[in-house]
Amino acid sequence: SPLSFQVLLKSDAPTGDVLLDETLRHIKATESLETVQTWIELLTGETWNPFKLQYQLRNVRERIAKALVEKGILTTEKQNFLLFDMTTHPVSNATEKQRLVKKLQESMLERWVNDPHRMDCRTLALLVLAHSSDVLENVFASLADDKYDVAMNRTKDLLDMDPEVEAAKARGTEMIWAVLAAFNK
Repeated sequence: SPLSFQVLLKSDAPTGDVLLDETLRHIKATESLETVQTWIELLTGETWNPFKLQYQLRNVRERIAKALVEKGILTTEKQNFLLFDMTTHPVSNATEKQRLVKKLQESMLERWVNDPHRMDCRTLALLVLAHSSDVLENVFASLADDKYDVAMNRTKDLLDMDPEVEAAKARGTEMIWAVLAAFNK
């Protein structure tokens, strides 16, 4: 089952991204192979296993937001909520957001390949992450009703596929199917 897929480090070559490189160091340092599910819990900081705490990434959301601010994708604002101030990170680069939205829309409409194994793996991963983050409906919201229905139905069909079956057929996208299985459990 994709949920029990163990993560095997193929290369620890630096990626140039601080969080990814830290993740690689953690994966390399583990003494036993961990499952995709376990790594998702560790890397999102949502594990309560005291024996694995040293492999957790710290302040993941804040660090991702900071990196996106540095790249000019997000900005930082303080919002006042009566009793307290909260830091938020609204989108400052609408062009980049629109590029991703258009990429997903086109992948489900004009560039639809009707086979997840022929789909660009980065697009498939983006689709799975958008679904897991509950933003897919927003991605298709700007479409005309008929195109919206087509895109949502294709997306539903794709995401309803059995990750175990698809992972067995996968050539290089096994991890994406394992992540989908983890988020769907």
